[in-house]
Amino acid sequence: MTNISDQTFAKIDFTQNPLEKAEYEECIFDNCVFYAGTLSEITFLNCEFIDCDLSLVTVEATAFREVKFINCKMVGVNFEPANDFGLKLSFKNSNLSHAVFYRKDIRKTQFNNCILHGTDFTQANLSECSFANSDLAGGVFDQTRLEKADFRDAFNFSLVPEKNYMKKAKFSERNLAGLLMHSGIDIS
Repeated sequence: MTNISDQTFAKIDFTQNPLEKAEYEECIFDNCVFYAGTLSEITFLNCEFIDCDLSLVTVEATAFREVKFINCKMVGVNFEPANDFGLKLSFKNSNLSHAVFYRKDIRKTQFNNCILHGTDFTQANLSECSFANSDLAGGVFDQTRLEKADFRDAFNFSLVPEKNYMKKAKFSERNLAGLLMHSGIDIS
C-alpha cells in the first residue's frame, strides 16, 4: 500500500475521483467533499479533516488512528465496519447526526460542540468520553459503556440508567432531566 505523508489536500471534490487507497500519515484534508463516496480500506494516521463533507461515506475496514474532525459534516456515517485496531477519533464543531458507532470501542473520544441527533451508540464503549456542549437529541444509548463519561455540558440527551453502564459518569444539576425523561416524569 502506498504511503502518503505530510500533504495537504484542499478544496478537492472526491465524489468524482475517489481518494486513492493508501496510508495517509500527518495529512490535512481541508474543505474537501467526500459525500456518499468511499474511504474503505484506507488508513489515516494522525490526520485532520477540516471543513469537510463526509456525509454518508463508506468506511469498510478504514483505519482511523489519531484522526481529528473539525467543522465537518458527517451525517449518516456508519463507523461499525471501520477497522478497530488503534481506533482513536476526536470531533469538534461537527455534525454527526444519524451516525452509527454500534459496538465501537471509542473510549476517551472528545465530542466538542457537536450535533449528534439520532446518533446510535448501542453497545459502544464510551468510557471517559466528553460531550462538551454537544446536542444529543434522539441519541441511542443501549447497553453502552459510559463509565466516567462527561455529560456535564451536554444537552437534549435521554439515557435509561438501568440499560447502560454508567459508573462515575458525570452530569450537571441542570441536565439531570435527561436521566429521567424515559420515566414519564414531568420536570419543570
